Amino acid sequence: MSDRNAEIAAALREGFAALNAGEPKRAAEFCRRALSFDRANPEAHFLVGLVAADMKDYKTAVSAFGSVTKIKPDHAAAWGHLAQIFMRLGQPARAEQTVEKAKAAFDGDAAVADLIGMVSSSLGNQTAAKDWYQRAIEKAPDRPVYKVNLATALTFLGETDAAEDTLTALLRGNEDIAQAQWLLSSVKKAEDPARADRLMEKAAAARDPHSRAFLAYGAGKEYEDCEAWAKAFAAFDLGAKAKRSTLDYDEKADEARFEAIKSTFTADWAAEKREGHVDPSAIFVVGQPRTGTTLIERIITSHSMAESAGELQQFGLSVRRLSEGAFSDRFAPEAIEASARVDAAALGKEYLRASAVMRKGAPRFVDKLPGNYFYIPLILAALPNARIVHLTRNPMDSCFASFKQLFAEAYFHSYDQLEMARHHARYLKLMDHWRALFPGRFLDISYEETVADTEPHARRLIDFLGLDWEEQCLAFHEQKGAVATASAVQVREKPHSRSVGRWRRYEAELAPMRAEIEAAGVCGLADAK
Repeated sequence: MSDRNAEIAAALREGFAALNAGEPKRAAEFCRRALSFDRANPEAHFLVGLVAADMKDYKTAVSAFGSVTKIKPDHAAAWGHLAQIFMRLGQPARAEQTVEKAKAAFDGDAAVADLIGMVSSSLGNQTAAKDWYQRAIEKAPDRPVYKVNLATALTFLGETDAAEDTLTALLRGNEDIAQAQWLLSSVKKAEDPARADRLMEKAAAARDPHSRAFLAYGAGKEYEDCEAWAKAFAAFDLGAKAKRSTLDYDEKADEARFEAIKSTFTADWAAEKREGHVDPSAIFVVGQPRTGTTLIERIITSHSMAESAGELQQFGLSVRRLSEGAFSDRFAPEAIEASARVDAAALGKEYLRASAVMRKGAPRFVDKLPGNYFYIPLILAALPNARIVHLTRNPMDSCFASFKQLFAEAYFHSYDQLEMARHHARYLKLMDHWRALFPGRFLDISYEETVADTEPHARRLIDFLGLDWEEQCLAFHEQKGAVATASAVQVREKPHSRSVGRWRRYEAELAPMRAEIEAAGVCGLADAK
C-alpha cells in the first residue's frame, strides 16, 4: 500500500471510530483529511454522509451519498442511506426509487439488508420490511437490533405470535435489550405483575434515558394489564420524565405557531373565492394521536372503494414546495403567511402527485396523519371535493392516552402533564376556529360514541364520504393489512370501551393535567364518565 493510500485508510479508520464513539465533529475532521488526499474516494464521501446524517444536516448527507453513487454506482449502502434520508425529508417517491437501486446493488451485507428493511417499513411496506430483516438476520444472527426490527414488522403485520416468539428468544440470551422488552410488553398481555416489577427494577437502574423510557413504558403497559393502577402510573411517569430529558421542546414556539395560524387564516381569508382541484379521492382523518384515528381509518378502508395510504407527510411538504421563499421552520409566522398565498389548484394537484406512490389503485384513499388538522383551510381550498374526518375524544382521556405512549420522534409535548394539557387546549381552540370558519365542511366523530354503538356512527361516516354502505365496514378488525402505528395490536380487536374514562383510574395523579386543562377553559371534562 502506498503512503498516500495508507494515510487515507488511517483517516477513514479514525473517522469511523470517532463517529461510532458519538463524536461526529471529530469524525468530520478525518473526512476532510481523507478527501485532501483523494477527492474521489467513495468511502470518504460515504463517511461524510454518515456524519452529516448524524448531525441532521440532510442536505449535505444527500450530496455526499449522491457523490458515492456517482463514483461507485453499485454501492448498496450509499443507496440505502440515501433512501433513508429521502424518507426523513418526507420524499417517499424518491426514497422508493432509490431503495430499488439499493436492492439491485445488494451484495449480501447484513447492515444494508436491515437498512432496506427500515426504508421499506417507512414506506408502509411491512411485508417487504419483514423479508429484508430476515435476510439481515440470516447474514448476522448475533445482531439483536435486526431481530428487534423484525419483531416490529411482525407486529404491524398482525403476526403477534411470531413477534412474541422472536422477542422471547432474543431476550432469553440478553435481558438488557430495552426496546425488545418494551415491544414484548406491547404484543403480550400480562397475566401478573411479576415481569413489570422486573422491568421497573431495570428502569430504575438504567443510566441511559432512552433505555429507561423503553423499560418503564413497557412496565406501565403490563401493570395496566393487571389493573395495578398506581404502579402503572409510576411507570408511565418515570418513562415520560426519561424521554422528556432527551428532547428539546420549545413550548413558546408551539404557542406562536397556533397564534400565527389563527391570525393568518381568518374569516376574510375563508371568504375569498378559490378554484381548487376537483379530484375527490382523498380522505383525511385528523385529530390527536391515540384518540381513535386508526379505528376510523380501518372502518373506512374496510369499504371496497377505499384504501389506506398511511400517515402521509405529503400535504405539508406540498405546501412548502409551493410556498414563496424557503423557510427552515415550516410553522414560522412568515412561512404560514406564505402558505396562505399558495395557488389552491396547484396545491391539490401537487399533493395528489406526491401521494400517488403510496396508493394501490382504489378510487378513494385515506391519509391518516393526525396533524393535518393544522392544514384544514388549505385542504378545503386545494381539494374542495375531498373529505375531512376529525376524531373527538374527552380531553383527559386524549391527553392521558398520549402521555402513556412512547412515540418515536414526534409529539414532544406529550411527556409532561402541563405541556400536554396546554398543547391540547391550543388544539381544541384551533378546531373551534375552523368550525366557525368552515361550518359543515368536515365531520366531527366521537370516539366514545363510536365504540359504544359502532354501526350508526360507521353508517354516518360512510354516508359523509359519499359512499354506499357495505356491511364489511363493521368487520374492520378482521382486516389483514399492516398497521404502521402504535395501534397495531388494538385495532385487530372488536370495538370496546375499555379505554373510555381510563384517566379516572389515575384521577389523583393526573390532577395537575386536569387543573391545567380547566384553567385553559376547554369544554368536555364534565362529560367524562
